[in-house]
Amino acid sequence: GARLGTVKVECIRFGSCSHSMDKSITLPPNEIFRNLENAKRFAIDIGGSLTKLAYYSTVQHKVAKVRSFDHTAKETEGDPLYEISMQEEVSARLHFIKFENAYIETCLDFIKDHLVNTDTKVIKATGGGAHKFKDLIEKKLKLRVDKEDEMTCLIKGCNFVLRNITHEAFVYAKHADSEFRFQNTHPDIFPYLLINIGSGVSIFKVESEDTFERVGGSSIGGGTFWGLGALLTKTKRFDELLQLASKGQHTNVDMLVKDIYGGSYGSLGLTGDLIASSFGKSATPDKEFSKEDMAKSLLHMISNDIGQLACLYARLHNLTRVYFGGFFIRGHPVTMHTITYSINFFTKASPPQCAVRGKNPNQYSWGENYAGSSGLMSTSPDLNPMQRARSGTFDMLEMDRLERQLVNLPLLQDPSSYIPDTVDLSEDALAREYWLYCFEEALDGVVKRAVASQPDLPEAAERAEKFRHKYQHKLQTLRHQPFAYGSLTVRSLLDTREHCLNEFNFPDPYSKIKQGENDMALKYFQKAVKSLEELSWEQRQFALVRGLLAGNVFDWGAKAVSDVLESDPEFGFEHAKLQLEDRPWLVDAYDQWLERLKGPPHKCALFFVDNSGIDIILGVFPFVRELLCRGTEVVLASNSSPALNDVTNSELQILTERIAAMDLVIQSAVKEDRLTLVQSGSSSPCLDLSRLDKVLAGVVRERHVDLVIIEGMGRAIHTNYYAILSCESLKMAVIKNSWLADRLGGKLFSVVFKYEVPPGHKTTTLDHVPVTPS
Repeated sequence: GARLGTVKVECIRFGSCSHSMDKSITLPPNEIFRNLENAKRFAIDIGGSLTKLAYYSTVQHKVAKVRSFDHTAKETEGDPLYEISMQEEVSARLHFIKFENAYIETCLDFIKDHLVNTDTKVIKATGGGAHKFKDLIEKKLKLRVDKEDEMTCLIKGCNFVLRNITHEAFVYAKHADSEFRFQNTHPDIFPYLLINIGSGVSIFKVESEDTFERVGGSSIGGGTFWGLGALLTKTKRFDELLQLASKGQHTNVDMLVKDIYGGSYGSLGLTGDLIASSFGKSATPDKEFSKEDMAKSLLHMISNDIGQLACLYARLHNLTRVYFGGFFIRGHPVTMHTITYSINFFTKASPPQCAVRGKNPNQYSWGENYAGSSGLMSTSPDLNPMQRARSGTFDMLEMDRLERQLVNLPLLQDPSSYIPDTVDLSEDALAREYWLYCFEEALDGVVKRAVASQPDLPEAAERAEKFRHKYQHKLQTLRHQPFAYGSLTVRSLLDTREHCLNEFNFPDPYSKIKQGENDMALKYFQKAVKSLEELSWEQRQFALVRGLLAGNVFDWGAKAVSDVLESDPEFGFEHAKLQLEDRPWLVDAYDQWLERLKGPPHKCALFFVDNSGIDIILGVFPFVRELLCRGTEVVLASNSSPALNDVTNSELQILTERIAAMDLVIQSAVKEDRLTLVQSGSSSPCLDLSRLDKVLAGVVRERHVDLVIIEGMGRAIHTNYYAILSCESLKMAVIKNSWLADRLGGKLFSVVFKYEVPPGHKTTTLDHVPVTPS
């Protein structure tokens, strides 16, 4: 949350940003009102100028399911390990659309024409315009309008998005390296102060899910800026007024301290360039003032007033977290900057901090669907004019209901400061340009792979082209507007791609590849274990780590590797070991790890695994087997649903069963519940430790996990490289991208082996030099 004394103004992305629009619907309506035929419930909020429509729908989509064959019958050589079937599944989705009231008739007509079989007889409505348009809605949609309390809706909605959408809130600082500082979701959002700036200003103190009160407000708000601005400049459109303000020089109209005193007023601590009187110079006879200067002065006057009110109420109620939202903010840098400035001025010292834990009544977690959301948009001249090329007539947000409730990993040292991603591409232009290029380059391969994964479906090629078009469009948007979905990271680029693939019914393009690689690797498992057992204890520990790293080379998500795997299907485990750099590795804490292994065994290790095939079977399982032999329990956490060639929980269960059938150590560990498989709740090649399956968090607590192992480039380098845990951890990866290797000071197939011990922990370790990916 925002600490008032250190600047910060937090704005809410979708609740507050809108768009100046042409008078035509330029997006095809079925792109806007997606999945309308399956809409179940509607709600509408009609303000003075904008209509916000929300609806809940069910989405039918394909999922890839794996099922073990019955192995009681004698198996013939070459039989696959398990079967893969595509099944239809239904899940819930929330759609939010925002448009100007001018479109309301057109939109209602479109909804009426496409609304089929809806059981709903009522549309929930709020906002001042709900009364004004009540008859029109009832006539067009044949639904009864049922009014809801606007302020209750506002607070409930605010709580919901703060909890469920990563990067929904951001701190804005105009002259910082990165103007937007996005906030992660966090379960403890209370208490906070909400400054809702619409036509007027309402100030709410929010203490829990159901406890809030309006503690104050002001009649001087966005409507005042618009109304007075229209009188002063004869400009009727809000966005045009903001545009004028962004070009103006307020000092031509405002009287400053130095205009009165000839400089600063030192004894009162007032600088010379401080506004002493808004519009103070405009009483000068015979002087003309430009529209731009008057608009800028007006903006400063109203923003300073709102900023001071916010600070006074925060002090009065002893609150350190303040969110700003509403029509006036709307993602416009010019309004956000003036409010930020005023907050900085009025908070010379930070008010005391307080925190109250809020209980989370939400039964499900939700996640933003990047395939359906239009992202943060603004036509302010301060942002890139290229985005005008995008049809921004409607703002859209879509959220999918997740099957499981997601919570923090209990072992995060400080969940409130945890940031999963290592590099923020919205700040780092060089890295951004590279990764956007990289994902564009990989697109042909992904399309080819998607078509090949569904050979029996002739229309797969057409769907794959639609996927290509949509994802390419997203990448272009992000090139011009990196902040569209919050911080831009390798993780968000990967997740957007997965969402777009799912959108066009490619739930698991790598399913056949994974199946083949798993079958192949299982044949070598016993041989690999046998050769490890022939080594001395110390040699074996190194061979296990080297095997784990070599296994991690097999990653279809890395172009350097997928090119090799495409051209040389015989590329095997021993080849991969030869590719690894010799020690000392790029980041090398192996000696400290070996030293630790000479001490007492860990109680329980939580292992976040990565790829299918050689990685999991010949890399991870022998390593896990050794931990089990030492007396350490192991929890294997794998993805809940597919992403690239990562092993999923359902695949891992079948693999574990097969390995247990040929290895007594694994077999007895499964029987005695010393080896447990749990799904992570993730469907991404990266890992967000603040959004993990609640069941996994429970297992971590029950088993008293004291070692966390994170494997792979996505999970240990793109994310969690700097994550600080309250127990020992291993972060291991092979760098399979030349550009990244170069940037980290290494080369292709350089090794990162980080062994970390929390400060004050009994086990001591030598400090090693960390890699700085920047």
